[in-house]
Amino acid sequence: MIRIFYGDNRVMAQKVIKQQLGDDYEVIESENLKRGDMPSVFLGTSLFGETRSILIKDLSENKDCWEMLPNYIESCPHHIVIWETKLDKRSSTYKALSKNKYIELKEFKLAEDPNKKLVFDIFDIAFRGDGKKAVEMVEKIELTNDPFSFMGLMTTMAIKKLQYNNSRAPQAIKILAQADLDMKSTSIEPWTIVKMALLKISSK
Repeated sequence: MIRIFYGDNRVMAQKVIKQQLGDDYEVIESENLKRGDMPSVFLGTSLFGETRSILIKDLSENKDCWEMLPNYIESCPHHIVIWETKLDKRSSTYKALSKNKYIELKEFKLAEDPNKKLVFDIFDIAFRGDGKKAVEMVEKIELTNDPFSFMGLMTTMAIKKLQYNNSRAPQAIKILAQADLDMKSTSIEPWTIVKMALLKISSK
């Protein structure tokens, strides 16, 4: 069986890779592979004729070799884990692999921050111009939340707006960057800095 691991929880993925392959395994970087190398990787034996343990990194980024993978699934005698940083589930190769009983697909996902939705709502309200309401919402949760994590999530949301070419996003990012610096370098209470940043964002 060939195992394909993916997802953003790389620490957990590494732990399971070690469980599957042991301490002594080959590591192959996909960028060094060519189509002609695939038979030796998936079918070739070692000098001692033993079953090999192999970790292949980011094979899907090597399009030529990735598309050939279905050809070797059922005949591969080795213990192989393919470790992907990201995986395009829309590709025809992925769809073929997901239907094959000799393939194990496993996602390692970091736990979602339970406050992410709340932070999104507060930031979005400020971004739409209602800073007063955003501050009122912050005051209801500041005793049970971390201001530094809150700031990090807001920055992530501002960057997403920039990616969608929102004209106000650059200014919001600038305000948050300064607020983040102030939180680390001044004696002002962190939540006060968060509220000031929200008010500035709402006024732009």
